Amino acid sequence: MSARPRRRGAKRTTIAGAALALLAALAFELAPDDAREEPATAPLPRSASPAPAAPTARDGSAPERAGRDDARIEEAFRERRSGLMVAVDARVAKTLRDDEDGSRHQRFLIELAGGRTLLVAHNIDLAPRVPLAPGDRVRVRGQYEWNERGGVLHWTHRDPAGSHDEGYVEHAGVRYE
Repeated sequence: MSARPRRRGAKRTTIAGAALALLAALAFELAPDDAREEPATAPLPRSASPAPAAPTARDGSAPERAGRDDARIEEAFRERRSGLMVAVDARVAKTLRDDEDGSRHQRFLIELAGGRTLLVAHNIDLAPRVPLAPGDRVRVRGQYEWNERGGVLHWTHRDPAGSHDEGYVEHAGVRYE
């Protein structure tokens, strides 16, 4: 019986993602409602880059990718699965105060077309802050982690180590990665 070679860091990444999702959900749960609001007055960052033009289908409509990922999130939520890289188009439902514990994360809730809400934990130690307000439209690519409240999207930035799929947040024609 020979031992299978083990991928270094794969288990650690999954555990770290699950821990981040748990901490984000706990911090959100413990924060009083009035402390969850975050002013949306941050200046536009210099390091943000313009978003590429959104691809269109032959008929000129938006691509169906975001709709498929909404369905993948719904399936992952029902099955309590984590670790999926997804891209979604959504409305900002609420801005929250930053998570300052460890790596700093800008936190906000998004609502998908089907009504599911997700917490986005955008690492502002690795990517620029996104100037958001409730009602804004965003496109978010990140890793989905299941929790009872709907889930968390994180890894919404470039990976400095180059070992993880990269994500981003697009808002008002600017990509924050």
